Amino acid sequence: MRTIVVTGAASGIGRTLAGILADRGDRVIGVDLHDADVTADLTTPEGRTALVERVREVSGGSIDAIVANAGLALAIPKTVSVNFFGAIATLEGLRPLLAGSAAPRASVTCSMASLYPPDQELLDDLLADDETAALARAEVLAADPKLSALIYGTTKQALAKWVRRRAATADWAGAGIPLNGIAPGIVLTPMTKDLTSTQEAVDALLQQVPMPLNGMMGPEVPARLHAWLVSEENSHLCGQIVFVDGGSDVVIRGDSTW
Repeated sequence: MRTIVVTGAASGIGRTLAGILADRGDRVIGVDLHDADVTADLTTPEGRTALVERVREVSGGSIDAIVANAGLALAIPKTVSVNFFGAIATLEGLRPLLAGSAAPRASVTCSMASLYPPDQELLDDLLADDETAALARAEVLAADPKLSALIYGTTKQALAKWVRRRAATADWAGAGIPLNGIAPGIVLTPMTKDLTSTQEAVDALLQQVPMPLNGMMGPEVPARLHAWLVSEENSHLCGQIVFVDGGSDVVIRGDSTW
């Protein structure tokens, strides 16, 4: 039986993933603000430290996989703290607990929104690991209705780049840990409820996020991908951000990645 930590486990993708993992026989340690095995607030350094300490206690000091899934889609500074700094603190803080696993794995939830042009100043602050500066920049963006939407996509682009930069290093690949991420398109969860409440809203959203293959998806679709990424079967995928987006990446980028 494998022990897998899932953040954001109280709803959406995380809750669905926890169910999938439990059904296949894994032990799941769910992390969230409420209704979870471990309650932790990833917006603060103290909350991130508490997450690591509590998971160490609950797990007995050893885990097999991490899914850093917790996130916010709000145009507020807290989104910076959770989506980027919280995710990284989860991965780096829990990484030592993977040392005893025969098949350690790690996966993170990014987004197809990472494809959109970022706010460069915020992106630079994030990749410089400067949370104080990043939060200050997010305050500026949040106060401007024309710029506030940049916060979410920028955090997800920074997270994707962090994965790409770290996955092949000694701490991850060198330690036998595949580190990867998923980039979902529009997922029908409580997070997107307000954005998909009417057909008019859905049509407008699909103009921004084209999903020609089967349209919007339920949380089980990205959850299944996470489940495979942290399975023993995934031995060689390294630093990949897998777009499970109904075709958004193909429509937007085409073959430009080659």
